[in-house]
Order: sequence, then C-alpha cells, then structure tokens
Amino acid sequence: MVAERRRVGPVEAIPENGCVLVRLGQVEVGVFKVRGVLRAYLNRCAHQGGPVCQGEIVPRYEEEIGPGGESLGVRASATRLDIACPWHGWEYDLMTGENIADRRYRLRAVPVSVEEGIVYLEVP
Repeated sequence: MVAERRRVGPVEAIPENGCVLVRLGQVEVGVFKVRGVLRAYLNRCAHQGGPVCQGEIVPRYEEEIGPGGESLGVRASATRLDIACPWHGWEYDLMTGENIADRRYRLRAVPVSVEEGIVYLEVP
C-alpha cells in the first residue's frame, strides 16, 4: 500500500501540548505538538480501538527516590506528557507512542513533516 501525502494546515494551528484531529478519507489522525515537536498517530487505541487521540493529555507521574532508596513521593514530570485513551485509560507516551505500562503496545505513528510552515502527513 502506497502512502498519500496530505496537507493538514499551518503549524501554528496546532497548540503546544495539544492535538488537532484530521479526517482524511477513512483515516483519522491526531497531530500533536510537544515541546515544539510534531508527532502524529492514527486515532485508534492499541487496546480496543478507542479514539485515543481524543483523550486527555496528562503529565507523566514519576516517583522520586531519595539517596537512601526511600520514596520521596510522586510528582508530575515537567518534561514528559502522555495521552490517556478515553475508553479505558490506557496511557501512551506522546513522543514515542509507546504504552507506558507495557512497551509491547504502541500507537501507530503517521509520518509528519513541515514545509514552509505547512504541516503534511504521509497517510497509509
């Protein structure tokens, strides 16, 4: 199957730490901007096919460990964001598409590029 290059729109239309959903024929894609970097994924959760790109974008929660190995508590990451599927809460790393609990599962990435300020997708 040959991918088709499709125009999405201006890069400024995608909010930082946000998503724009794009329907291209039978395919729906979520285009995310995280720390200025664009990532795009099919809007289909690896769990049961839910609309993952319509889920909530949340910071990764990490346990802070002290010098003696003791827990200092849980804190929200300042650099890592996840998307939580609205159907069953499966969470995926927005930069890699990997499920945060089981790296065997991941979102299906769609190649994304920017030319002269316009975002393009290579849609399967």
